[in-house]
Amino acid sequence: MTILESLSNAPGIAGQEDAVRDLIVEAIQPYVDELRVDAMGNVLARKQGTDSTSRPRVMLDAHMDEVGFIVTGYDGDGTLHFESVGGIDARILPGLRVRVGELSGVILWAPIHKNRDQNVTKISALRIDIGAMSKADARAKAPLGTMIVFDSAYGQLGYLLRGKAFDDRAGCAMLVDVLAGGPYPCDVLAAFTVQEEVGLRGAQVAARALQPDVALSLETTTASDIPDPVADPDDMLTTPNPTCRVNGGPVITLMDSSIIVNPRLVDFVRGTAEREEIPHQFKTRRGGGNDAGAIHVQNGGVPAATISLPARYIHSPISLISQQDYDHTVKLVAALLRDVTPEAYILS
Repeated sequence: MTILESLSNAPGIAGQEDAVRDLIVEAIQPYVDELRVDAMGNVLARKQGTDSTSRPRVMLDAHMDEVGFIVTGYDGDGTLHFESVGGIDARILPGLRVRVGELSGVILWAPIHKNRDQNVTKISALRIDIGAMSKADARAKAPLGTMIVFDSAYGQLGYLLRGKAFDDRAGCAMLVDVLAGGPYPCDVLAAFTVQEEVGLRGAQVAARALQPDVALSLETTTASDIPDPVADPDDMLTTPNPTCRVNGGPVITLMDSSIIVNPRLVDFVRGTAEREEIPHQFKTRRGGGNDAGAIHVQNGGVPAATISLPARYIHSPISLISQQDYDHTVKLVAALLRDVTPEAYILS
């Protein structure tokens, strides 16, 4: 089993990343010189660089948490009330299988007489059936605050990899692979962070603790390259202006809702990709944000960029990525670590 498969299958909503954290600590221990878990639950590690003088301190960030739900109440028939943790479109939920702690469950619609006027059923009107016979039975099986995640398993779908929580377990897996590689001339400061999906919280604490000179967030981003069902059938793979495309290579962010990326750092990432002949692309839409947005405003300012893996259907039960994009992203990050100097990110 690969580290990506293990991490994808593990449950871990914001604030309850324990299973993911345990896998990461075990995976990176042989490759780092320092390792600790902070009070927030971030995994912080350092891989010492080989350059004996003035080596940059490069923070590599990936968040451990996934979107999901928690139990918030019970009905008399034994079904569960729940709330989302992170951004999830309620339209995808009715009928889905979920894991409620160690139990299996199914998200069900409210009775029609309670839901006559809604075009889209709100989460507050949905329930989860875990096979409990009463409110007391449900409370005993799934106490308030129990973690709920999509019940999906990692696998293959044609040339693509499919799995739960690639946002951002794919980023975590890539960071593990980067740490297993090297050596690198710079100090690599690895941060596997918590609570990104609810406000970029762990990254703020991690950046203050690690005091990096420059930072890269390893993420996934929405690949809106699926065929348009109303497009010309002879032109189904030419979706206009997708955010990015699967198999198009690592995605470089110029700007999103949380950051305008240091232009010198963008040029360094792009130039490295071109020199190494690594396919790459730019994120063409502004929406979304990630840990780089929190990191770059810490400690008086930290030059930060995001390198993402294109993924279809993030924040849903199943996401799709390609092994080719994954390998190219790991290769690009390793090349950046080999070549980074202060000239790559200092504007003055």
